[in-house]
Amino acid sequence: MLQLVITGGGGGLGRALSAAFHSPLWQASAPGHGELDVCDAAALCGYFSGRSVDLLICAAGLTRDAPLAHLSERAWDDVIAVNFGGAQACAAAVLPGMLARGSGHIVFISSFSARHPPVGQAAYATAKAGLLGLTQQLAARHGRHGVRVNAILPGFLETPMTRQVTALRRAAIRAEHALDAFNTPAAVAGFIHHLHHQLPHTSGQFFQLDSRPAT
Repeated sequence: MLQLVITGGGGGLGRALSAAFHSPLWQASAPGHGELDVCDAAALCGYFSGRSVDLLICAAGLTRDAPLAHLSERAWDDVIAVNFGGAQACAAAVLPGMLARGSGHIVFISSFSARHPPVGQAAYATAKAGLLGLTQQLAARHGRHGVRVNAILPGFLETPMTRQVTALRRAAIRAEHALDAFNTPAAVAGFIHHLHHQLPHTSGQFFQLDSRPAT
């Protein structure tokens, strides 16, 4: 049985991923923040100790949107710590086992904001852009050992994390989409399932899944 860990498992995308990978082939663990604080080194060590993880999906994230001049140092640190540092730490925790087995797959959930930072998302965009660099560095270094690393840019999703977005801003974001529709957590989860099972030779790639212009 294959072992899957989804960080941020209590979020909208985390739940959709759990549903997509629900099968006798997989033993999935989807810890929420209360079960696994990705910023707590001791907690990470304890959680991953003894686990043989075949697929790690780093979906834990948070936003603290504000113009840089009005963003507190604490808010900046929190966003970077969860969105980038937590993902990096989880990857570091599973990599030794993957390298020893000669197989494994790490998927980072990045963001459209990594390439097109909106006003007021300096910290979030910076953290998510960092994941793109990390994806390519790890993929290049560990591909010869059978480990794949990819990044997903899901697009705007209707999840608890985006509930604070105003109706006016939501409409403006939707207008940027060629299909005049947002992506869905279920569609993103389905793509990641396909990426893992049907594209075994794909690594070091960024997949933007909505219909906004990529450049």
